[in-house]
Amino acid sequence: MQLKDKVAYITGSASGIGKEIAIVYAREGAKIVIADLNKEAADATAAELKATGAQAIGVGVDVTNEDQVNASVEEAVKAFGGIDILVSNAGIQIVHPVEEFAFADWKKMLAIHLDGAFLTTKACLKHMYAQGRGGRVIYMGSVHSKEASLLKAPYVTAKHGLIGLAKTVAKEGAKHGVAANVICPGFVRTPLVEKQIPEQAKTLGITEDEVVKNVMLKETVDGEFTTTDDVAQVALLFAAFPTNALTGQSMVVSHGWFMQ
Repeated sequence: MQLKDKVAYITGSASGIGKEIAIVYAREGAKIVIADLNKEAADATAAELKATGAQAIGVGVDVTNEDQVNASVEEAVKAFGGIDILVSNAGIQIVHPVEEFAFADWKKMLAIHLDGAFLTTKACLKHMYAQGRGGRVIYMGSVHSKEASLLKAPYVTAKHGLIGLAKTVAKEGAKHGVAANVICPGFVRTPLVEKQIPEQAKTLGITEDEVVKNVMLKETVDGEFTTTDDVAQVALLFAAFPTNALTGQSMVVSHGWFMQ
């Protein structure tokens, strides 16, 4: 068990990529905090994990609210005695061309992706530093941390920003044994991506099949979506890596859509 008795606080983990990471981490022995905006869904996912013999709790949290973030992290520490791994995964998507993007939507996107990452990092680092046993901070970036796409100005901006945050946390956390990394998936067929397909079809004036084939998967080597397990396995690599050799690095998981 690569994560035996490690405590993992995972945001946006009641569904999609976050849930898959929680499942993989639990299988590897971690104690799991399902942190999600939907408290009922968080509790349900935690119950699913506990049914497999894992230790897990659900906490409700709006990652853009500092008080809620701090309270949920303290709840996790009270339940499990510390925090060893943060996976900042919570995110949403809104698509429009720049000239039509509402400023309120721009701010909402940056708040969830960047403010949320900052606030959860700040709250978790305090405990990682005090514990004296190191830690791992993992941000859910995107291929859009490296590349741009039409209609996604705030998303691309935020995902680029996560790389800068990770590099800074890697520098500051090194003396405390804390490493920071970014996972950069291609398109994963989660509810977030499913929602984008008709939106992009309408905006671009093409069919939904054309969005999938000619927009989302055009640049992959095999015409395949990245899977939640693809991403979770990289999350496990970063969480379990035994040294700081990979700190500050980002890894693209995209079936060849973007190659560094």
